[in-house]
Amino acid sequence: MKVLLATGLLLISMLADSRAQQKSTHHVSTRAQIKEAERRLSELGYWTGPVDGRLDEGTRSALIAFQKWEGRAITGKLTLEDLDAIRNSVPPKARDLGYAHVEVDVDRQVLMLVNEDDGVRVLPVSTGNDKQFMDQGQMSVAYTPRGRFVVYDKTYGWENGDLGSVYYANYISGGVAIHGYLTVPTTPASHGCIRIPMFAARELSRLLPVGTIVLVYDKVSFVSAKDWIKNPKLKDAALANGALQ
Repeated sequence: MKVLLATGLLLISMLADSRAQQKSTHHVSTRAQIKEAERRLSELGYWTGPVDGRLDEGTRSALIAFQKWEGRAITGKLTLEDLDAIRNSVPPKARDLGYAHVEVDVDRQVLMLVNEDDGVRVLPVSTGNDKQFMDQGQMSVAYTPRGRFVVYDKTYGWENGDLGSVYYANYISGGVAIHGYLTVPTTPASHGCIRIPMFAARELSRLLPVGTIVLVYDKVSFVSAKDWIKNPKLKDAALANGALQ
């Protein structure tokens, strides 16, 4: 009898755990819950677009950026478990502080627009996939350069090129730009550029005037630009050589 009772209690416990797990992974469906997630993501610094309770491109983009930053499963879907994590999270923090600039974390695949007070706006990105490709008869590697750069040139609207069309491109090194693109996978997929979601491309371009400092790094490469702030001539030199970097 004791064995049967213990077995029954174990089965009940397993069933309860299973139901709890199913509940935590259940997709959020109410507009109020989506709006709560949007509002909190926006407060944390994730670029949501309108806080309107709609699971649109801006909301999914912010959710993906959050999932990337927090090391969660990158689904772009809002579950009860994600909502609970959003409620209890803290804002992302830039690597370099004390001045306005942009950071691209290649490992996390996110871009952070950093203001002078160290506040951030975060977007998901897709950088170079490190694969070989043919460009104008020459073999190249789809690599996003690491280092410190400045926006040295810009285009507005659509720009057509041999490798495809880009939207509101902000060039930081040679032909490498931060730009809007129709597809921004959750993993590296570009020819070397830094793709951002279309809904934010125009506004981000407005916020990145020529001369904006851009830091691109991974876990083994990071270079501060604080000396450029102390000595603007160094930044001016980088701006003059932008296309050659």
